[in-house]
Formats: sequence, structure tokens, C-alpha cells
Amino acid sequence: MTDTISAGSKTNFIYTKIREDLEKGILKDRPVHTRFPPEPNGYLHIGHAKAILLNYGIALDFKGKFNLRFDDTNPIKEEQEFVDSIIEDIRWLGADWEDRLFFSSDYFEVKYQFACRLVEAGRAYVCDLNQEEIREYRGTLTEPGIESPYRNRSAAENLDLFERMRKGEFASGSRVLRAKIDMASGNLNMRDPVIYRILHSSHHRTGDKWCIYPMYDFDHPFSDCLEGITHSLCSIEYTDHRPLYDWIVDNAVELMPEAVKYRSRQTEFARLNMTYTVMSKRKLRRLVEEKHVAGWDDPRMPTIAGLRRRGMTPQAIADFQKRVGVSRADSTVDLALLEHCIRQELETTAPRLMAVLDPIKVVITNWPAGKTELCEMENIPGNKSAGTRQVPFSGEIYIERDDFMEEPPKKYFRLAPGREVRLKGAYVIKCEEAIKDADGNINELRCTYDEQTRSGADTSGKKIKGVIHWVSVEHSVKITANLYDTLFTVENPEEDSEVEFTGHINPQSLIVCNDVPAEPAVAEAAPESRFQFLRKAYFYLDPEASSEGKPVFNRIVQLRDSWAKMKK
Repeated sequence: MTDTISAGSKTNFIYTKIREDLEKGILKDRPVHTRFPPEPNGYLHIGHAKAILLNYGIALDFKGKFNLRFDDTNPIKEEQEFVDSIIEDIRWLGADWEDRLFFSSDYFEVKYQFACRLVEAGRAYVCDLNQEEIREYRGTLTEPGIESPYRNRSAAENLDLFERMRKGEFASGSRVLRAKIDMASGNLNMRDPVIYRILHSSHHRTGDKWCIYPMYDFDHPFSDCLEGITHSLCSIEYTDHRPLYDWIVDNAVELMPEAVKYRSRQTEFARLNMTYTVMSKRKLRRLVEEKHVAGWDDPRMPTIAGLRRRGMTPQAIADFQKRVGVSRADSTVDLALLEHCIRQELETTAPRLMAVLDPIKVVITNWPAGKTELCEMENIPGNKSAGTRQVPFSGEIYIERDDFMEEPPKKYFRLAPGREVRLKGAYVIKCEEAIKDADGNINELRCTYDEQTRSGADTSGKKIKGVIHWVSVEHSVKITANLYDTLFTVENPEEDSEVEFTGHINPQSLIVCNDVPAEPAVAEAAPESRFQFLRKAYFYLDPEASSEGKPVFNRIVQLRDSWAKMKK
């Protein structure tokens, strides 16, 4: 997996920037050092995978270091479940942080001390305005902000108040610590931003030790400095925050040089957007909490856990990210590209099996009673090293219901009254009669077989265009097949101003097929195995959903891009 991650494009602007830094000696013999700083308030999604693979790939390619650091500064939304899932997801993707697993909460004390030094230097103050008032005082893009009436408190008074904030003397939200920068700045982020707030809430790691917590724009750059991060890579929406990032770093270098390992710098790149899904963690949380999906790891979700349960591979995700590339301009990538990547991988790696998703019974009337014959099938076409398997054939089989038509159109080469079709790896059969129930529904076909047409030993001279798959009734193993599709019916569920994104949820995003007959080899499949069910799709044996004797297979991707076809 390491080679897969590190083999990406090395010509993007971030690689160019790092090479220039190395050539100019800016790093001062330090190794290139990157990090991934997730907030443990939800599961990671495929957009985060881009950031993970980019940061880790850079560390590998430049023989540097990579940190995993949890930005756990909001105890209200954070849970240990999310920490555990993030660690599992990053490991699954193949990234290795070695012994450099950190939490922002590891640095709460030193961050408090740094904030005190800002106060002592007259560069931060305690403000009693509430959140709404701070927003009103901040001004607009065309009008300067108004200074807080508490802006000119003395350093001594601010230190006293800040210490009392830490001791828990004040209610949540009643006071904040703000950086003292410039209320007339053209960048709203520089107009005395809040850097600490009061939250009387138990933290998943520190318990009730703290009731003040640093804000992201303060915490993030200072943590980078503490860890010696050389290149802080973040998404493009933080471009306007970069001056504040630099302000924090500059002050850290000046006021607390003993704690700073390196003067970190921020570089932004475009985030990943993808069709037929949403990437907002807030909206993904809504999908879970409102039970539109079965959980964060529902295979319809764009979360890494969901993609893993769908049957996606880390190699396919890495290939997808390489094809998407790294740029400064936001864009939306077609879901079909991700499907192409996994389809391309599975085409040469996934063994073939036969399963009939919508079965209709076929009775071969001239087949010898009680006879079973073994048919040899290749496991992966064109790959002799993958071997073959023996599939039992008998006088009663299942075929797909849509492989028969009473009144077929032109160029229909499957089964119809009086017509012949070849059974994959077996014989040619001819439909003699369709048996219907009282309502006129066909529930059984009566056919005959031609003994001279056995696959591999055909002496009949017949030229049969249609080939279909089948499963012996007597030898079939019953499975459940979950047919997953896109969660939304439109490319951009958030684009419609009149309909909320949940109004575009695809009612056919999951179709459950129970008691699907499959060939006997499916009973020997190991959990997490991937197969192509012949002529249908690629499937994944889901260990989370399966129970003993009841295997559950999730459809990973169809054999062709049906969504791209629909758009055309």
C-alpha cells in the first residue's frame, strides 16, 4: 500500500513549493513534516481521504514524517467512537504515523500559557460581549468593525479574568478571550477573533479538568509549531484564515520560542466534491440521526467506513485520488470515476461466481433423472493462475427472469419460446413451454438440452449468440444480496434552493434480494471476499451483516456505469 500512496503525481503545485523550500534551505535541514488533523466529531469521508493520502504521500516521497493529530477542542460534539473509527480508517487506507499520534488536548496547558503571554503582551483580552454582539461589532466587508468596550482592559485585569475563566467561575458563553489585532482590517478574520471560549462540558480525554477550550484558528497553527510541522496543508476555504495563522505563528515564535520546534506555514488546496452525494459532516450527521441511512458506515455513505463496507478497496481510492489530482480550484468529480477505478481493479482480481438475483425455475425435461454433472469454470477469465472450479449441473436450474421473454424484440439473443441459448460452461437449451399461474405469471420454464453442445466439447455445429448464467436448484446456496445505488437521485443534492437535500434521497438506493440462489462455492467464501456475480455486478461479502449460514453480499459496483448512461 505504501507504493500505491507514494506513486502519485509529483508535479502539482504543492510538490513544486516543497522542492523550492528544500532548494532554498528554508527547512534548515529539517525533514519535510506533514500532518492530518481530524476533528473527532464524525466519521471521515472520501474528501478526507484526499487530505490523508496527500499528506502521507508527501511525507513518503520526501522521506519525511507524518503525524496524526486529533483536533479535540470541542467536547460537546466529540466522542471516543469517532476517534476509534478515524484511526481504523486511516490505517485501512495505508497511512502510518508510527509513534506520532497526538491530540490537541495533549497541549492544553502549554496553549493556556501561550494565551497568557499574549495577554501579558497586550495582544489578547477578555471580552464580555456575547456571540451575537461580537458578530454585530465585527462590521462587514465594506464597513470596519467597532472596538469592544472591553478591548482596553489592563493586562493585569485580563490575566485575572482569564485565570478565573479557567477555574470555572463564569458560565458557558459568558466571556471569551479575543486576540487584539485590527478591527479595521479588510480581512474579517483579523478583527479581534475569539481564541478561547468557556464550555462547561466533560471532555472525552481530559474529563472535567478544563472548562475553557481554544478555538480552531488559535489551536491549529500553535499545534503545528509545537510538533514542528513544516507544511500545513488545508482546504481552500481556509485561504482567508492564513493571515491569522501567520499571526499566531509569529507570536508563538516571539513570545514562546522555547516551545516552538518550527515556524509552520500554511498552504491551501481544493477540497474534493463528488456527484450524487454530500460531503458536509453536518449533513452526513443528519442522514444518520434522521435515520435516512443505517449508520455512519452504511454502504451508501461517502464515509471511508461506508465505502469499506460497500467493498471498495484502499488501492481503488488511492487510484481515484491520483486521477483527481491536486489543484487550487474547487471542482466536482463525477462518481463514475471512482466506480471506474474499483471496476478496473476488480476486473483482474475478483473471482467469478454465478448467482441468480431474480430467479425463475427451469426444468430440463430430457435430462436423466437424478444425474449431476460437474462443469469446469475459469475463476478469472484470462488468468490461468487463478485456477478453475467445478460447478454442479442438474436437471433443474435457476436463470434470471429477464433472461426469458415471451415476445422478444429483434436482437434479443436470450431465451424465448422455441429459441435456444447457451448456459455458461454447460449446454445449449431450448425453451419448449412456459408454465403460468392462475394470474398469468410465468413461474416455470420447460426446456430440453442438446447433449452434443457441452461447453469445451461441442460437436453440434450450432452457432448460439446468447450465453446466460444459471445455478442448479439442488445444489444452490441461499444468500442475501444488497443492491446499493447512489444515495441521491440528482448530481448535486445541495443545489436545489426549493428542495432540501434530503428531498432528493433515492428511494431505490437499497434493494434487498433475499434467498438468492448461488453456486455452492459461495459457501466457502471468506469474509471480505470480492466476487463478480457473472453478468450482474461486483459484490463484497460483508462480515458486519453476515451471520453463520446467512452470507450477505453488498453490490460494490455494476459492470458498467449505468449512471453515466442515464445522464446521456
